[in-house]
Amino acid sequence: MFLSKSARMVLLCLCTISTLYAQQTTITGRVTDAAFGKPLPGVTVRVSNTNRGAITDVDGHYSLMLPAGSNQVTFSFTGYKTQKATVTGNTLNMTLEEDFARLDEVVVTGLATSVKRSNLANAVATLSAKDLSGTAPAQTFDAALSGKIPGALISANSGAPGGGISVKVRGITSVFGNAQPLYVVDGIFMNNASVPAGLNDVTGAATAGNPNNQDNPSSRIADLNPADIENIEILKGASAAALYGSKAAAGVILITTKRGKTGRTNISINQETGFVKVRHLLGQRVFTAETAADLAGAADNPDPDVQAARNTNRQRFLDAQSAGKIYDYEKELFGHTGLLLNTNLSLSGGSERTTFYFAANRRSEDGIVKGTGYLNSSLRLNVDHRISDRISVGFTTNYINSSADRGLTNNDNNGVSFGVALSTTPGFAELHKDNLGNYPRNPYAASNPLETRDKMINNETTNRFVTGVKLDARLLQSDKSTTRFVANGGVDYYNLKTVAVFPRSLQFMENTLGGASIQGNTNNINTNLAGYLVNNFTPSSKASFTTTVGATLETGNFDNILISATQLIGTQTNVDQAGAANPRQFRQKYRDNGIFAQEEITLLDAVTATGGIRFDRSTNNGDFKKYYLYPKGSLSWNLAKMDFWKVKSINSFKLRAAYGQSGNVSPYGSKFTAMVISNTGGLPGSLVDNQLGNTSIKPEKQTELEAGVDISILDGRVNLEATYYNKKIFDLLLRRLPPGSTGFVAEWVNAGDLRNRGIELGLSLLPVNTKNVRWTSNINWWRNRSQVTRLSIPAFALGAFGNSLGTFYIEQGQPATQIKGTIPDPQDDTKNVFVTLGNSEPDFQMSFFNEVQLFTNLSMRVLVHWKKGGDNINLTRLLTDGGGTSPDWDADANGNGVKDGAERGAAGSAALFVQDASYVRIREIGLYYNFPVKNNPFLRNVRVGVSANNWFTWTHYVSYDPEVSNFGSNTINTSISRGSTGVSSGVDVMPFPASKRMSFHVGIDF
Repeated sequence: MFLSKSARMVLLCLCTISTLYAQQTTITGRVTDAAFGKPLPGVTVRVSNTNRGAITDVDGHYSLMLPAGSNQVTFSFTGYKTQKATVTGNTLNMTLEEDFARLDEVVVTGLATSVKRSNLANAVATLSAKDLSGTAPAQTFDAALSGKIPGALISANSGAPGGGISVKVRGITSVFGNAQPLYVVDGIFMNNASVPAGLNDVTGAATAGNPNNQDNPSSRIADLNPADIENIEILKGASAAALYGSKAAAGVILITTKRGKTGRTNISINQETGFVKVRHLLGQRVFTAETAADLAGAADNPDPDVQAARNTNRQRFLDAQSAGKIYDYEKELFGHTGLLLNTNLSLSGGSERTTFYFAANRRSEDGIVKGTGYLNSSLRLNVDHRISDRISVGFTTNYINSSADRGLTNNDNNGVSFGVALSTTPGFAELHKDNLGNYPRNPYAASNPLETRDKMINNETTNRFVTGVKLDARLLQSDKSTTRFVANGGVDYYNLKTVAVFPRSLQFMENTLGGASIQGNTNNINTNLAGYLVNNFTPSSKASFTTTVGATLETGNFDNILISATQLIGTQTNVDQAGAANPRQFRQKYRDNGIFAQEEITLLDAVTATGGIRFDRSTNNGDFKKYYLYPKGSLSWNLAKMDFWKVKSINSFKLRAAYGQSGNVSPYGSKFTAMVISNTGGLPGSLVDNQLGNTSIKPEKQTELEAGVDISILDGRVNLEATYYNKKIFDLLLRRLPPGSTGFVAEWVNAGDLRNRGIELGLSLLPVNTKNVRWTSNINWWRNRSQVTRLSIPAFALGAFGNSLGTFYIEQGQPATQIKGTIPDPQDDTKNVFVTLGNSEPDFQMSFFNEVQLFTNLSMRVLVHWKKGGDNINLTRLLTDGGGTSPDWDADANGNGVKDGAERGAAGSAALFVQDASYVRIREIGLYYNFPVKNNPFLRNVRVGVSANNWFTWTHYVSYDPEVSNFGSNTINTSISRGSTGVSSGVDVMPFPASKRMSFHVGIDF
């Protein structure tokens, strides 16, 4: 019998498949800990040089199918040394040793490549999920970074719910340009701009003293849920971040979110319940009848109006005292105890080909001011699919909805924000509403802060969608060479709505604006697309070469519409229900693209050399077609891996050096002379703006030389990392005053150079490591010094409120963070002299992290942060002194017979407001216990814990918090005539007080 042609083809295919299947081998085994013999779940077991792999189960078992011709298997697990083994049968058991020094930890070195930490040539800080939020979770992601990044100065611009954090890595990288790092989440460029809500229309904060925006909005990176993060890498210097080109001048923070692993589906439920309290209150002045009268003027003042006001104050105090109605309004405003609820659900797992991670999170936190609070809800789905042994694709999706009610704090020139109104209001004034709900008028300030708190609205609502895809395809593979094509793209879109409503019934609205409704709508979309070719060539076991070439494209489109409506009709809040409206729109678009190449060479697994180059251009630059060059190079030599090394107690001794360049593109609109609206006689038109465009503007360029040594001894139980860097910024983007004959008042120019030098030291210890007790300790110390090395325009002040109060001052030969001001001339007290009063740069910072584990189930973790030095411009004390409400106003510390409040107010010296902002803070402390669960097929783990965040602080700083800034966020200035400043953090003007939180945790894993 003869088979048909089609039947023969089917039979041939079946035989071929059967033959191929027969050539594959299935191996099984168990992975355990080398020290204690306990099983290790979650270990990745992978066929070397392929995408095929498996994950060990809860008992450490695995099963893996080996393709024909493959006999090498790699075992890798976070915190353990990577092991390779040759398969000789159907069973392969493995024991893994802990990697105390993290030498086998893989660190990103390029846009598509990585290297083991033992061969790394740069100082790259890494944070795990446990480091980020495993001790005492902070309110937002950016706040959780505080005290954990050596080389960074992190400060809160406001304590208001929803965050607002300024992050400066290795000093000041720009005066007016972007000074915040680039955030990259799973290859997606995240926008971190802060969008003002138009509060200046009510507060007048920017109408005098300083033109910069002072709305203190939250930072958009705060939208990110810390519970979704697997690890973070901080590329601090240009040598590490050069391949990100013109976006990397302030450093790059690479965030990797959690992914699924092959195996059973794991379900985790975590609940955090806690409370929030104010960290510190200033206290209020204790009045007497006479000191109450003194608020109106001196007793010997002959003016009858002053004497009448004195009598009125005296009587008000006596009436309040007799009625028992002397209040602590500071405590009433800022003393609310808020409820904190954080619920997280996650599922992860998958098959050999497809893995997934899904998480849902809802965080609700009340503020320490009634009516304020933060609500963040997020959904994340990460899916990875292996199309074949050569091609894999990964998807990242994240939806975020957040709402922040932020109150009204910080600087204002109209006396309407909570703190400014409070600064002139004594406790004997009656501000509470009556039985009919009517609030009395405050005779001591422009507003009644209790009424303002209860009636106003200041809300930010964000809807954000972030998605990305990554394709990894092995195009060619041989015994010695593998060529991969890697492509990734991402979209970050958010819609932000801001609503600020001030009813006409408010005290400060009645006779001025007649009520105000300020509503903003912002749409922002950022995209990034990149493609790379990566070739790994290994001619022998002693040498490997990795070559990467690629191209990138990034776009951004920001559109903000803000409408300020006044003279509201009745109780209406719509902007069309008002007597006057002022619409404003600000739009900006950019398109950046780059081309890069990089070569990495590793010899003897001991010497690693890297060289790379990137060409970047941007539509923001004067010549948008011109490519700017950003090279990089690095070299590391681990002497302990050489044959001549005989010191067995030193496991790693690595010398390293790196050089790189990165940039900072010109501010949007700096090359154009814009047109502004005009209205003459009711006829609309356009006029030329007063800022002159500069068509030759170019980006700032940063170069950095970094050198260091890493030492690991006693099998990784003692590890030292020391780094020195010298970072120079050329062609600073500054604003100058053009010649008067031009008719313009400002122009962007490249007019200066800046230098930062610093030292970073890290020491990790494992003092005790037994079966029942383990103690790990990490100590970091860092400092930075800046200097303006060239300034081709006159020295200028920025970021504060004038010479008489202290101001940041950009001056050649001086630190970029110096604070200058006027003081009485020691030689002639009728004159003032302008002198240096301080520096906002800390002398140094230091962090201590310790974790003690007992019997593997009980752990205690503590993070202490010490900031030594660094001055703030404390204008909160200026306001309370001027209002006569400082708690120490009546004291006489020097015994000269003059009250301290009066003496400070009459001194006429800016030196009084420049204060040392040193502190020691226990940022995080947590105590956790894991209940052992045995022989339960459904329940894997139960854990409980208690934690405190920012609960203890020791400082001599006289205000709400030494870690504060009225400016400093990466604010989008909705006018191209203004630029945000990267220098002026540390300005204290009646901020939203900092809070501390206590939480209880319960977690269940199924």
